[in-house]
Amino acid sequence: MESPSGKLVHITTFGCQMNEYDSARMLGILSELGYAPAESPETADLVLLNTCSVREKAQHKVYSFVGALREVKRQRPGMIIGVGGCVAQQEGRQLLKDIPYLDLVFGTGALERLPELIAEAASGRRVACTDLDPGPLAPRRVALANPGLKAMVTVMQGCDNFCAYCVVPHVRGREKSRAAAQVVEEVAALAKAGVREVTLLGQNVNSYRDPEGGADFADLLEMVAGVPELWRVRFTTSHPKDLSPRLIEALAGIDKVMDQLHLPAQSGSDRILKAMRRGYTRARYLALVKDLRRRAPDLALGGDIIVGFPGETEADFQASLELIEAAGYDFLFSFKYSDRPFTKAIDLPGKIAEAEKSRRLARLQDRQREISLALHRAQVGKLEEVLVEGPAKRGTGLMTGRTRANRAVNFPGPPELAGRLVMVRVEQGLVNSLRGKLVDPA
Repeated sequence: MESPSGKLVHITTFGCQMNEYDSARMLGILSELGYAPAESPETADLVLLNTCSVREKAQHKVYSFVGALREVKRQRPGMIIGVGGCVAQQEGRQLLKDIPYLDLVFGTGALERLPELIAEAASGRRVACTDLDPGPLAPRRVALANPGLKAMVTVMQGCDNFCAYCVVPHVRGREKSRAAAQVVEEVAALAKAGVREVTLLGQNVNSYRDPEGGADFADLLEMVAGVPELWRVRFTTSHPKDLSPRLIEALAGIDKVMDQLHLPAQSGSDRILKAMRRGYTRARYLALVKDLRRRAPDLALGGDIIVGFPGETEADFQASLELIEAAGYDFLFSFKYSDRPFTKAIDLPGKIAEAEKSRRLARLQDRQREISLALHRAQVGKLEEVLVEGPAKRGTGLMTGRTRANRAVNFPGPPELAGRLVMVRVEQGLVNSLRGKLVDPA
């Protein structure tokens, strides 16, 4: 296939970190075909939208985004417009039927086939590829030119849990782990290119298993932490039912693994947890939190809560409020339940009115803001290791970075500190960040 050298691509990403990583993979693949990033969709020869279908109105976002390009496409008929990701996997060829000026639909398992799919689209064919099983996971091609200070690396894809509300297994397929050697090789390449912190990604990293050597996720953390140029390792997401004592030990005992864990609970009610098919009880979840606090006292814990799941009573909701108190979340992702295609919950009775879901969500988020503020104020006076990311978005002369617990810290300092590890003493705790003073600029 001839390389369209000199052409421009623009990739817009909706959704989770997994999608962000997949977009980086796309850019790596396309750079090998001669594509360079375009500043805007309107100036690109190839426009790709990487979509998410986990939350409601996902399809609406797709139609709105692609619709805005209709006139550009009319003026420049050679432009190729493609939709990928979870909505593409979910809707498939229907998107081509609904959007006559759309050229390409590619699902979550088709990224490695992008070169041939784009070639087909360039020849005038309208293409849809939604094969969920691409075979063994290939080494990821990620653009290494100026990768930045931090990067994400997928260690597995898919999910076997089939929670009642979740569309992920239906649009990303069953669990499939990458070979540990591939992961370490990619991390090492990123580190040599200047990356100092990686986040290992998977729908459920706790169930990772090396298909070549049988290593589990705790083993993988040790291997990745052994990359010399790398300073920091994070990971997400962890399923509570698979959080093993061995992984807790790795989190607490490997110095390069940061003091942060995202452990979604989804509800504080045993009745709702059972209906959600989560595989654990409230007591089991809080026992895990207790063990984590014992082994890693500096840990910043994050969670997810869904409000308004079908059949959720006021008492069930109160149980979720009590859970966030007991867990002491540093950060929380909270959502209103919405019906998703293919899921079990879509047929459950007892749907909650939208207004009531909104009220519950507001109450939950108000309480979490109070909890986060109290936790951040408790950091005042502490000395923190901070990886400096660059100038703060607000405030003249301020730099910003992240602690080991992934809390944002803003502090006065010179621009040349970017990319370095420094020590900062916390002077003020805010809801979403900390403020501090540089202690060791040397």
